[in-house]
Amino acid sequence: MNAKTFAAFVGPSIFLMLLFIAAPLISVFMQSFYITQPVFETVQVETCTPGFPNQTCVTEEKVQPVLGEDGKVVTTVKYVGLESYVNVLEPDRAWAALKALDFGALLTIDFWKALRFTLTFTLVTLPLVIGVGLAIAVTVNNATRMIRGPIIFISLLPFIITPVIGALSIRWLFIGDGIMTAFLEWWLARDISMFAQGWTIELLMMFYRVWHVAPFAFVVFYAGLQTVNQDTLESAVIDGASRWERLRYVVIPHLMPLIVFISLIHLMDSYRVFEEIVGFSSQAYRISLQWLTYDLLTPDDSGNRSISRASASAMLTMIGIVVLLVPLLRKTWRDHKGGRV
Repeated sequence: MNAKTFAAFVGPSIFLMLLFIAAPLISVFMQSFYITQPVFETVQVETCTPGFPNQTCVTEEKVQPVLGEDGKVVTTVKYVGLESYVNVLEPDRAWAALKALDFGALLTIDFWKALRFTLTFTLVTLPLVIGVGLAIAVTVNNATRMIRGPIIFISLLPFIITPVIGALSIRWLFIGDGIMTAFLEWWLARDISMFAQGWTIELLMMFYRVWHVAPFAFVVFYAGLQTVNQDTLESAVIDGASRWERLRYVVIPHLMPLIVFISLIHLMDSYRVFEEIVGFSSQAYRISLQWLTYDLLTPDDSGNRSISRASASAMLTMIGIVVLLVPLLRKTWRDHKGGRV
């Protein structure tokens, strides 16, 4: 296959691949500017009540959706511009709360409440995941070969468990008379309800995320430790560097590309936090941006879904992810241009 034939084959393939990736995003973006509403009609309904000797009949006007020939509700699509984004962000209420420095009022708006939790959850768990994963990797790397296998197997178990099942398992430990709740009540000699307030649920969700994701960071760091230059480490030992100094000045700089990689993966994953909300049933206290989008897509009592608002929420979530990733992507680009591998 010559270069021209290869280019003719690869060019359309790359275009189709990009189109396949971008098509759902374009669809969500376009849906955020339109509202689909059912068509209603006003009909007169006569209601008669039994009576003697005559019936009592009342004629009322009722509004009901128009049904098509297929039996489904007839709908119309209306262009609303940025109205869906305004309905999600509620800028007037948000700005009034900020001017009054009333953050409690700001957090009564679903989007800002979800954004606060999502950012806190993401930025708090990120350094914990990296720190715990690196600590496990260093410990396993320094352990004897005989016990490395069992330690690696046990360390990977939290990552193997299905996320929702893992969240439910942690929840069952603390809810009601769970094992951990009973132990804490015995130790502190007082009644404890871990799910009666939002901050304890939030701490449990963060604990679960670190417990679940740290094994992934451990595997990546452990593989990276195998490539550390041993001559450099031996030179540091000869120069009198302590274990901490060798870790800080030799190992961590060597693992920095892997730290950036794990940070990218964790930021994208944590900003879309959803399993913890479902597993811990925290909707009454804590919600995330991803759960807010899901809630808007859930049909209400009349069967309607806020597709336009859900699309706007999804687009705002993606914008947030991009903003968080920009510093890491810039660092990766600078390292690439500088020739670092």
